[in-house]
Amino acid sequence: MAAGGSYSIVEYFGGDDGHRCGYCKHENGNFSHGMWSHTMTVQDYQDLIDRGWRRSGKYVYKPLMNKTCCPQYTIRCHALNFHPSKTHKKTLKKVNRFLSKGEMPVEKHDEGREGEPMESVHEEGVQPPPQDPLKIDHSDVQDISPSPDTDTANSAAPTTPRDDAEKTTAVTPKPGKGADPNRPLCRKAKDLRKERRLQKEQQKQQEAVSSSVNPSPAKSSSNQPKSLEEFITESLPNDPLHRLEVRLVPVSFEDPDFLASYEQSAALYACYQMTVHGDAPYECGESQFKRFLCDSPLEAEMAPDGPDVGYGSFHQQYWLDGRIVAVGVLDILPFCVSSVYLYYHPDFSSLSLGTYSALREIAFTRQLQQQSPKLSFYYLGFYVHSCPKMRYKGQYRPSDLLCPESYTWVPIERCIPRLDISAYSRLNENARAGDAHALKKLGRVLVLHRRTVMPYAAYARKRKGSNDEKEVEQYASLVGQTCAERILLYRA
Repeated sequence: MAAGGSYSIVEYFGGDDGHRCGYCKHENGNFSHGMWSHTMTVQDYQDLIDRGWRRSGKYVYKPLMNKTCCPQYTIRCHALNFHPSKTHKKTLKKVNRFLSKGEMPVEKHDEGREGEPMESVHEEGVQPPPQDPLKIDHSDVQDISPSPDTDTANSAAPTTPRDDAEKTTAVTPKPGKGADPNRPLCRKAKDLRKERRLQKEQQKQQEAVSSSVNPSPAKSSSNQPKSLEEFITESLPNDPLHRLEVRLVPVSFEDPDFLASYEQSAALYACYQMTVHGDAPYECGESQFKRFLCDSPLEAEMAPDGPDVGYGSFHQQYWLDGRIVAVGVLDILPFCVSSVYLYYHPDFSSLSLGTYSALREIAFTRQLQQQSPKLSFYYLGFYVHSCPKMRYKGQYRPSDLLCPESYTWVPIERCIPRLDISAYSRLNENARAGDAHALKKLGRVLVLHRRTVMPYAAYARKRKGSNDEKEVEQYASLVGQTCAERILLYRA
């Protein structure tokens, strides 16, 4: 139960049938367990994604990792320790050049190399359940008390000859007889880098001596590598040719900013899906947009130790010169910002907006962490090693993958060698490490029956001859004991 007294309510669907895979296009190789979430607290969803679940609209699914054709590992980036790679810096500079001077890259963007666009993994054929179990009779809630349980070397620096280059005797060169002796001798780039390193160390020592007499904190900070935030705003003039504004709007039809931009946002989604994914118009209409990217089970929540914007589902809109050109769908949870989906105008695909928006979302996570210290991770969804197009998510370092058996986090560097051998792997190297929240007491699983909350043991006694024990046990083992004792499993 959430702090406000509300429950998460789900209907479990199982997952025995195979579906078409959005990664390798296998017609029936995608296996996952699924449940419809009528409503969900942000803490429950945080705990579920830390067990390998993920949502698409109100449908929450968990890949059957040892059976599905393309195993999908939850990936998270340590936002506070993130440093942009050379590719990331190039993307930021490319966008900034466009904003400041209007320079648009002419080359066609390679979607696969940067992972753009992100794959849609909506479960096929899932429709909202016909019944609405949301109303609970709180006067008849039975006893449900919980059980007592990089790139550090400056290799890209220019290699022009220095003023202190070795002096040579002035000799007039003969034509065609080798190098001009009036010029400095050719030197290996490795030697030049070594020399620059020594000079920097000497300079630091001199500054350390002088700072003990005349402290200059501003100068010492200049020796630190640039932050992500500095790269984002670097070289942008006060009056750029194009103006980019990033707005965060809550996904709520009661929010005026969300309502005012709804039609424009839905049109952008349809344009993106048809151009980039090849969808037919009927596959990406307003109803699909609303169902997948606007209908969220998450309850908006404010907490004393949470960020100022609160928790819940949001659209991060990128407004260019007064129109929306990209939208990142985000969930803000107690410990992370979770990326749900991204869509953008195809005219700007050469700007690598998938990479750019991910970098902005990492910076946004860092901003929220200043308000809520425990919120320090950026979840990129699923990492699919067997699909080369989706490996780009592993470039946001440092990052971890979730072990599908122990539900512990493992640095991605230790996972890659295992995944190179097998698409499915137990990532945790400790064979004795188990699931800390494994199901132990089926009777304590919470169910919602006839608008009454009760433990499964009480429900089973009422429903003598009930044959759903196997299904409930499967559900509870997938969500774990802790969530099973908080989330209400709807029983018709």
